[in-house]
Amino acid sequence: MNEKVAAYLGEPQPRLLRSKRKTLKFLRGAYAVGVPGMMAKPSTDLLTHTGGYAFHYGCPNPELRDIASWVLTSGEGQTRRIARLIPALWKRHGQEDLVLVGLLLANMSEEELGESPWMALIHMLSDREPLGALLEIGEEMLRGGHDIPDDAWLIAMANQSKLWHQVAVLFISLRTGPLGSVRGIVTTAPAGGELFERIRNRLLSQEN
Repeated sequence: MNEKVAAYLGEPQPRLLRSKRKTLKFLRGAYAVGVPGMMAKPSTDLLTHTGGYAFHYGCPNPELRDIASWVLTSGEGQTRRIARLIPALWKRHGQEDLVLVGLLLANMSEEELGESPWMALIHMLSDREPLGALLEIGEEMLRGGHDIPDDAWLIAMANQSKLWHQVAVLFISLRTGPLGSVRGIVTTAPAGGELFERIRNRLLSQEN
């Protein structure tokens, strides 16, 4: 663990998780401590502006994994507190917040969350979201052992809204094998940005 991050986090703090406000403030401090000393501020400012995030410190992924582990340890035995923290992190919408959400969802069970991690994720989505971040969260949940929902679930999801339709395509892109009955989701999804269209074209080209 990064020594500065370890010193900042200290021992697990179950009592801290009782207050979402205090926990959010504490975690933002952890992100700042985890930033490499030579990180150039203009690049983080640019990413914040273009990525759809409220802020972006530039805290690396290994440090964020350590922070997620600390949160999970602090909430051991009282995981509902972590489950309530996740939507608050998403609402704040810092880049590090979204990465942390993915790490927490990947390491929590359906019983602990009160619903499947995939359902928990889509219920937090607003009208516009950074698709790259959603893709990374989906990959993290897969690594955590949470299988992508079945075709019927994805089809029902895609019928709910334009954004959910696009996100369903992202989820499909994480699977292996032929598109099968979800091919229509891919072909009829609303037009997206460069990343989304690259994903769509890759999926369709694999079918030919």
